Amino acid sequence: MDPRLFEASQTGNVDQLYSLVRENVLNLEVASLVDGYNPLHIASLAGHVNFVREILKLKMELADELNQDGFSPLHIAAARGDVDIVRELLKVGSRLCLVKGREERIPLHYSVIKGRSEVLKELVLACPDSIEEVTARRESALHLAVKNSQFEAFKLLVQQLKRSNKEHILNRQDGQGNRILHLAGARKQLEVVKFLLSSDAIDKDMIEVNARNEAGLTPLDMLLLVNNEGSDVEIVEILTRSGATRGTGLPSSSMVTVATEEPQPQTDQSNGNGRQSRRTWTDRCPRFLKVSNERNEWLKEFRYNKGRDSPGDVRNALLVIAALITTATYQAVLQPPGGLWQADSGPSTNGTNATTYGTASYKAGHAVLATTNEFAFMFFLIFNTTGFFASLQMINILTSGFPMQRELQIAMVALIVTYDFLVPTLATNPFVGNFFFGLSIAVHVMLGFLGAWPLKCTRRPRHPV
Repeated sequence: MDPRLFEASQTGNVDQLYSLVRENVLNLEVASLVDGYNPLHIASLAGHVNFVREILKLKMELADELNQDGFSPLHIAAARGDVDIVRELLKVGSRLCLVKGREERIPLHYSVIKGRSEVLKELVLACPDSIEEVTARRESALHLAVKNSQFEAFKLLVQQLKRSNKEHILNRQDGQGNRILHLAGARKQLEVVKFLLSSDAIDKDMIEVNARNEAGLTPLDMLLLVNNEGSDVEIVEILTRSGATRGTGLPSSSMVTVATEEPQPQTDQSNGNGRQSRRTWTDRCPRFLKVSNERNEWLKEFRYNKGRDSPGDVRNALLVIAALITTATYQAVLQPPGGLWQADSGPSTNGTNATTYGTASYKAGHAVLATTNEFAFMFFLIFNTTGFFASLQMINILTSGFPMQRELQIAMVALIVTYDFLVPTLATNPFVGNFFFGLSIAVHVMLGFLGAWPLKCTRRPRHPV
């Protein structure tokens, strides 16, 4: 774009615009060929309605163009809330309301996201069908209003749906199967739930309160998944009054009570002799089985699912877990149970700077547990060492192929060496210290061998043809 035309669009200088057009009639034709922005985009962004009006007189086709960010001039004006520019652009034609930009969003979607109520009214009035358009994520304007906490915009949209007899759009699902009530429950938006189910604005019987999303969750499930707050009680009451139930294995408080009650022996009325027969727990508490089954179904949602969970997410989760285990086990050696002896009490009978505790001698830096209970100390170190090196092995495998491998390996070797030299210093018995020094090395080598062994076993030898 000619820099002078860019400046004129930015400042709203209509005289300079016409001067440039008289100088070269192709100035407007080539305006958006390079960077994707045309003068109408810039004027709409700057809010110069007079300049927009004159540009449209000269070349109204510029109103249909998207810039490099996927915005048309009407997208920009709608997001800014500039009603005057929106009205000027709509004079070109209502088709502009349906121009799809980034993520297939239309101008109405941006007016809803930003809560531009006046612009929203103009767009819906110009093109009532635009309220039915969805984004690339299958989000309607109603979904976007709830997701962005724009309640006033949401009310205007619902009122428009009622006027045009399109209330069924309230039950549309987004790309994850969520309906309006799912999103309102997850975000604890009391005003949205109350407006849909407790007001006279719309027939609440048209709202499907027990619809499930792709995860099998109802709106009530979505609400109760999030930490409960005081304001949640009113939302729960509104939903349950409207017939909402829980569609997953989240046990309600009443179910938990039934499941935990101690069953009382009952008289078997069928044997005729009045003898009491002990019925099984499951016979006397059938709802207990129901709660257990529902709980198992609920836990399945959190288990690893190969078709749902990406390898990258799984690797990141494992790295976090491995790092936490490494930190915990290393810290446990720095501060073992019972702590460390802080100082020597005085010289011992053999001339060394040590005192005795029972039959054992100790120095500053020895583990107290090694002195008081040597068996428990050995038991602690065996499993702590195994956990430490197993977590390091996990980190080594999960970071394979990462950049800066040399630096990472140096850091891990340094950590291993410090651990190997730290462990013997805790023991009061030199034999025990040397034993664990050798054990730490052996565990590390063994885990490395076990990690590589399955890979070797799965390799098939190549036979010559």
